[in-house]
Amino acid sequence: MRTDHTTPRLPPMLPSVDTVAELDEVVRDEALLRPAVQDLCAQLGLHGARVLRFEEGSLPVYSVGDSLVLKLYPAFESAEAVREARVLSHLKGRLPVATPDLHSADLYKHGWRYTLMSRLPGESLARTWPRIPPADRDRIVTESAEALAALHALDPEPLADVVGPADWGRFVAVRRTHAVAHHRSTGLPQTWLEQIPDFLRSVPLAPPRRRVLLHTEFIREHLTVDPHDGWRLTGLFDFEPAMLGDPAYDLAGAALFITRADPRQLGRFYAAYGHAPHPPHELLAYTLLHVYGDLVWHLNELPAPPRPRLDDLAEVWFGTVG
Repeated sequence: MRTDHTTPRLPPMLPSVDTVAELDEVVRDEALLRPAVQDLCAQLGLHGARVLRFEEGSLPVYSVGDSLVLKLYPAFESAEAVREARVLSHLKGRLPVATPDLHSADLYKHGWRYTLMSRLPGESLARTWPRIPPADRDRIVTESAEALAALHALDPEPLADVVGPADWGRFVAVRRTHAVAHHRSTGLPQTWLEQIPDFLRSVPLAPPRRRVLLHTEFIREHLTVDPHDGWRLTGLFDFEPAMLGDPAYDLAGAALFITRADPRQLGRFYAAYGHAPHPPHELLAYTLLHVYGDLVWHLNELPAPPRPRLDDLAEVWFGTVG
């Protein structure tokens, strides 16, 4: 009688991670991630579905089959996982563009959570932008502004238990305290760093008349278009970092990432959004205070001011015409 001494195969397991650095290591390790993703898919009744990794993003995200997307969150981002699931449920069918339909969201293993959602139609606006004809680009700017206006028009209070901050004024005050250190960590030269305290003191940022639901990363990478249907704007995704706060926080990002500091396009965006242009200094202040703000990247990508001065930068990036 033969005895089989083969070691039993252990089920796939994602390691517990407690820091962004540890998460980055896991995100880069596809050999570790894929078995766990396949195991989770099997638990969700999707055994054998084709699983493909999306390259972008700080979290592991996979397409599952042709119509689903699976997103994983480590334990220290469990609040973000719960937030995204709730926001997706809240938004279903309420914007002029599609948002992912939530299929399920729950704990997986070792503190990791997941969200299974529908895949949006179309392709990334960021990737397709160079191929889009100028007239269609103009229309996309208009459609994106209408989508953001619709998002900001929703009543955000049903989400207040999972989407913060509870006190926008305190959030802004804390970001002011950390602004110089934050931008120093991104490699911003001292010429710019030394201007930040005085510039922020010169922009009071009055409390908003009402808090709105903020996407916080309203950028081309999070919008989709259909190249086979006249470059129609088809979707908006990635609500993990959503917040409740001042609409100008989102508008600053839109000016930098959607219209790319083009004065004519920014004027078009405001016209479609339905609001008079915000003061350029206010939008630059929110750029400096943004949780993910990276002035170094913007300085490399966007038009340069005539002088290395924040006052000039505000006018170049956030001024409008027409």
